[in-house]
Amino acid sequence: MKKIKELKKWVELYNEVKTACEELNLAFDFFKEEAVSEEEVMQAYSHALELIENLEMQNMLRNEEDKLGAVIKIVAGAGGTEAQDWADMLFRMYQRWSEAHGYKTEITNLQEGDEAGIKTATIQVEGDMAYGYLKSENGVHRLVRVSPFNAQGKRMTSFTSVFVVPLVDDSIEIEINPANLTWDTFRSSGAGGQNVNKVETGVRLHYKYKDETTGKMEEIVIENTESRSQFGNKDNALRLLKSQLYEIELEKRRAETAKIEAGKKKIEWGSQIRSYVFDDRRVKDHRTDYQTSNVQSVMDGNIDGFIKAYLMEFGGMNN
Repeated sequence: MKKIKELKKWVELYNEVKTACEELNLAFDFFKEEAVSEEEVMQAYSHALELIENLEMQNMLRNEEDKLGAVIKIVAGAGGTEAQDWADMLFRMYQRWSEAHGYKTEITNLQEGDEAGIKTATIQVEGDMAYGYLKSENGVHRLVRVSPFNAQGKRMTSFTSVFVVPLVDDSIEIEINPANLTWDTFRSSGAGGQNVNKVETGVRLHYKYKDETTGKMEEIVIENTESRSQFGNKDNALRLLKSQLYEIELEKRRAETAKIEAGKKKIEWGSQIRSYVFDDRRVKDHRTDYQTSNVQSVMDGNIDGFIKAYLMEFGGMNN
């Protein structure tokens, strides 16, 4: 039934594009007969073009993991308050983007900065294709601005890392070895009332596994403080662990593909991907060269142009 639903969606999208193209041809014929205006022809053209580009972009989201939800982890770089404020701005940007696209978000971990901003935050984004779109955001984001936290009014550069992994669902089977799993509990900080302050509801999961590439033992550490229930936090921490283990498996597949497709442009995990230069009113993606001067719109969550440019250039690759 899932496969039939997916195929039906493609047929419907194709028919939608086909109808729009036929209407454009018809509008052009009517224009030659002076039955419709040039403006009406341009409207039909713009509509057909938008549908075709959307269909092309959907076609770029054909990897197994693209259809899943996403986990976004934001980590402030070195630089104290300025870097933590930048992390908070990106945190808000992704929340606004998710909200505008109808995705449900859940903040599973949030550590506030010492004076302002945040040190780290983890957001779960639930909904179809969330990972397919948000994988374009994976990497280091660079901010250049005159810092409000600097008394001399100097121009400063800050970095924040954004990690995006697929949020696994019941269709993905991931094996976890219970022998490699340990738990810590702690009191959640921040808002939440007496329950949060007095009861150890926050959980920290430690999972050790052998890296098949290096042969070394590695450790994944996940904190979850979202729920007031320790059991709820444990369940969600396990889900986040499965998401990270799934991403590790995908990374192995990508590495194999990269060997085969060595001639193709490679996108490195964790590399600097985008610069936000506030004074020059410019946000530029270094992978696609897509840029915009509307900085405020980007910070309000309007990042679709960057996502689209990335997917159209790299979406068909198993990167």
